Amino acid sequence: MNPYQQKRRWKYLLLAFAVVIASGSLLYTSYLVRNISHSERTRAQVWALSIKQVVNTYDSESLSYVSAVRDSLSVPAIITDGKGDIKFVRGLDTTKTYIKLDAEELKEKKWKYDPDYFRNELVYMKGQHEPIHLNVLNESWLVYYKDSALLTQLKMFPYVQLTVIAIFLITAYTAFSSARKSEQNQVWVGLAKETAHQLGTPISSLMAWIELLKDKFNAEDDPLMAEMENDVKRLEIVADRFSKIGSKPQLEEHPVYDVVKDFVDYFKVRVSNKITFELTGNRRLIAGLNIPLFDWVLENLLKNAVNAIEGTGNIKVEISGSRVKKLVFIDVTDTGKGIPRSKFDTVFQPGYTTRKRGWGLGLSLTKRMIQNYHNGQIFVKDSEIGKGTTFRIVLKSIKHDSTTAA
Repeated sequence: MNPYQQKRRWKYLLLAFAVVIASGSLLYTSYLVRNISHSERTRAQVWALSIKQVVNTYDSESLSYVSAVRDSLSVPAIITDGKGDIKFVRGLDTTKTYIKLDAEELKEKKWKYDPDYFRNELVYMKGQHEPIHLNVLNESWLVYYKDSALLTQLKMFPYVQLTVIAIFLITAYTAFSSARKSEQNQVWVGLAKETAHQLGTPISSLMAWIELLKDKFNAEDDPLMAEMENDVKRLEIVADRFSKIGSKPQLEEHPVYDVVKDFVDYFKVRVSNKITFELTGNRRLIAGLNIPLFDWVLENLLKNAVNAIEGTGNIKVEISGSRVKKLVFIDVTDTGKGIPRSKFDTVFQPGYTTRKRGWGLGLSLTKRMIQNYHNGQIFVKDSEIGKGTTFRIVLKSIKHDSTTAA
């Protein structure tokens, strides 16, 4: 299993574990809410029966008992008659039951109760629970009630709890990931620079040995020697690439077509002759490039295209631009096996590879070098299974010719 698949599996396991915790919290809270809600309805029914008993047997001796029964319920409630008129009220906010008095009314110490408050509360209670029916004095009364403050808070508790936990986990994960990435970057930068340093000595020796071979065998114009020199120079470029990792490279103005052509010419003689190469496009587009790093980008894309082709195939590199948007487009198209649309973004993830011996770092490094070092973009422009894939690089153009495509 490659590292990317393993990382993705752990993400799924953690997500499943979080779902289990959230579901358990919600289910248990729902269980408690149902029990408390049933208990509150039972108390409301007992209270309603008590009110019925008091009203049906009302006399001067039960006057004090009426007040005690009316205040015995722990949840807000309203009793209405058959016409909808309010008969009894219990547990409502007394600070909201009156309206502002004018100066004369204040002197007389009169209170004006706000009828809208009671009507609004009654509508709310009707929406929460089914009413309790009472037969009082040969008249049908209805008892409405709403959840207690404790039950309301309990209903909201799991959502508040999960939100706090989620914020904490996201913050912790972000901080941990940032610290880990920073540490990994430092390790990779150190390894890269040490690799560049270690490569320096054997590369210098190889260059000296090639010069000795030329003198000894009088092979100054031998094409094999020229290719050996090209490969040693390539090693120098690779060492230079590693030495630049971790530092911001300097971008210089270069004709994009010429830079791409130089690398394609070097690369195509080192792969199977069953694969043909085609380079087309505008030759006058100029962009800011760091050639050692940009060659690395092209190398990764072309190697990826070669690996995608099974047997005979074609790789086409097309350079175009937009005068309006001041952009340069480099499309690398192969006739390989293609990429599923669901994997268009995944192919740039570190560790993702379809090869048994691949590390899955080529396209990830390519994206990083384009975005971080060349201020550009790279993405899968198009792909079809069995027919091929097109990767597109987008760079900022410095100069445009009048023939540039809009």
